[in-house]
Amino acid sequence: MHPTHPSSDSSDEFTFAFMKPIIGITIGDYNGIGPEVIMKTLDDPRMLDFCTPVIFGSTRLMSYHKKVLENEGFNYTRCRSLQEAREKQINVFNCWEEELNIKIGEGTTDSGRYALIALTQAADALASGHIHALVTAPIGKAAVRQNDPSFLGQTEFFMQKAGASEALMMLTHEDLHVALVTGHKALRDVPAAITSGLILSKLQLLHNSLRKDFLISHPRIAVLSLNPHVGEQGAMGDEETTHIIPAIEEARNKSILAFGPFAADGFFGVQGYKEYDGVLAMYHDQGLAPFKALAFNEGVNFTAGLPFVRTSPDHGTGFGIAGKNMASPDSTRQAIFAAVRIVSNRATFGEMHANPLKRSEARVEGEG
Repeated sequence: MHPTHPSSDSSDEFTFAFMKPIIGITIGDYNGIGPEVIMKTLDDPRMLDFCTPVIFGSTRLMSYHKKVLENEGFNYTRCRSLQEAREKQINVFNCWEEELNIKIGEGTTDSGRYALIALTQAADALASGHIHALVTAPIGKAAVRQNDPSFLGQTEFFMQKAGASEALMMLTHEDLHVALVTGHKALRDVPAAITSGLILSKLQLLHNSLRKDFLISHPRIAVLSLNPHVGEQGAMGDEETTHIIPAIEEARNKSILAFGPFAADGFFGVQGYKEYDGVLAMYHDQGLAPFKALAFNEGVNFTAGLPFVRTSPDHGTGFGIAGKNMASPDSTRQAIFAAVRIVSNRATFGEMHANPLKRSEARVEGEG
């Protein structure tokens, strides 16, 4: 099985809605709960009806965690090359051959190193078209930074790999889509980073993603304020009047249905999010704290605005419960479902908006 990576001008894209996609899954920090939630997710044979999974890690590592979790019934097949990934099988691609120094529950230099190796090889597989989408298990940023001090996070890593100047961190669950203007940034640095240009850019990315990735034709987007009570007419800050409101007005001039700004506490308190297709928060915890309160076990982290599909569960490495058979696979399961759905939605969107002549030619070729 060797798929062609989708592109906006390729008729191969039209077939994705009718194919079983190959979904890469990185092992994450092997001392955390990544291997456990992956095994628990794929233990359900029905998952193989939706996709062909390829785990980026090593068979030795999976064997070790099978014993720790007393799950000797978990079966997989080793694929020596990505072209050998088999349908109806859980495939493991060896990103390394050496034995590992495993310390369950502790982020180490080694666990960070191999997490980065798996990420890099999976990113290469995405770029070369060997997989249709990628689900990334949680990593410990501190452990990875011991190997690469410039590492900021997985979102930023995939932006760099895609050659993208920006992307959008979005948390999604059912009809709730919460995106961030600033991501992994210290709170003290957030106000200076909030500009009309950045907000407008994130609004455009969110608008485009809701249309292309979630097939919402005319998405309504709520924009949150930075300061309490929307700044109290400048008494608590002027970012709303100097940056946020002008960005909303400019977005509306570009036919983006943006509304606000809304004070975050009241907006979530009265369930205002139910009136909108997307929510744009100014900083990390402003968006993620209420999202995780509403959908912690089934939320999905999606990196919007990239040419490929990357999702992840919305929790961390779980070092405190690693190896204890206590981790829930629900968010990982939903991350796989989301990846499959977004791949299909992008194919559908591409066909809906394709040049009619090219679309007709693609169908004739398919019939032939």
